[in-house]
Amino acid sequence: MSMKGDTFKHRGMRRKLVAAIREMEVTDEAVLSAIEKVPRHLFLDPAFEKQAYENTAFQIGAGQTISQPYTVAFQTALLELKKGEKVLEIGTGSGFQTAVLLELGVKVFSIERQRELYNKTKPLLTEMGYSAKLFYGDGYKGKEIFAPYDKILITCGAPFVPDALLEQLKPGGIMVIPVGEGRLQEMKRITKNGDGTIEEVNFGTFSFVPMVEEKH
Repeated sequence: MSMKGDTFKHRGMRRKLVAAIREMEVTDEAVLSAIEKVPRHLFLDPAFEKQAYENTAFQIGAGQTISQPYTVAFQTALLELKKGEKVLEIGTGSGFQTAVLLELGVKVFSIERQRELYNKTKPLLTEMGYSAKLFYGDGYKGKEIFAPYDKILITCGAPFVPDALLEQLKPGGIMVIPVGEGRLQEMKRITKNGDGTIEEVNFGTFSFVPMVEEKH
């Protein structure tokens, strides 16, 4: 979709960014095409427009970051999305990853723990013409009312795989989650088999801000 504030120059910068991600061995053309369509600069403060198309993570307030575009592409490709699938996203953040998922034609249910980000991102996505169900709440609990989900994506470092999220994943479904307590996490793809058993594959080390648990 073309939108206000997205120029020919921005589209050129996006093509360069996508070429750089492709060189880092992300081969899913549908994912690369979705990233090429999303005006990442609109998710950042206008002062950082230039940085928007560099392949780096960036602070977005509330102690959170907008993930490096390569990481977004890598995680999204691991989900093996098909049009029309129901996807639960934990950590809406800036909304950039949410927009990439929507460009791939899936239905997105997204939870954000930081009220400041939720209040900023919800109207921004609507204004850009993106339609997702966004919630302010505890990602560890998922969103049972809309379960089960075909795919679940966690965009923050989780100390463990939350049971509630595994329960809300459809048999045959895939969860992509960075797991680890420290500065670095192991990217895991978890597949739930038809009989409820779990298969786990590791895809290397990444660095995410930690997933915030609700204090009781």
